[in-house]
Amino acid sequence: MAGLVLSDASPLIALSRVGGLSWLERLFGVVWLPQQVADEVLSGQSLSGEAEIEAAIAAGWLRVHPSTPTMPELPDLDEGEAACIRIALSEPPPLLLLMDERAGRAVARELGLKVAGTAAVIGMAKTRGLIPSAREVFTRLHAAEFRVAAEVIKEILRRVGEE
Repeated sequence: MAGLVLSDASPLIALSRVGGLSWLERLFGVVWLPQQVADEVLSGQSLSGEAEIEAAIAAGWLRVHPSTPTMPELPDLDEGEAACIRIALSEPPPLLLLMDERAGRAVARELGLKVAGTAAVIGMAKTRGLIPSAREVFTRLHAAEFRVAAEVIKEILRRVGEE
């Protein structure tokens, strides 16, 4: 289990769209996000999932990380991804970074960070008995206009015995 779990915007948004944000608390306890990610997911425009994310922060298990390192420079990534990676590099291991975007994941892995995406969280939720069907969650996620690569879904379904 990771000592610190740090999330980018995409997993928070995706899981909130399928009623799965609370799985993060049950899987990891406290989950952190950089201020840049909080600004992105709490736009004040009542976007899908925003109320759930606000409620998780109010409940205290989703927390804004107090530090905002500025190095290393990561010009090819958006602010949220870069902030996640910078914070992750400033914290002692073990650490798990929740991130979906391909470029951010690649950079994080190059830097030696452990990364999991929304699909992996769904798989963990199924394995821990938090959900009856990962396949059904992927169907709802797709209906909510959130895309996960077919090969990733197939691999998660295989791992949880739903192939």
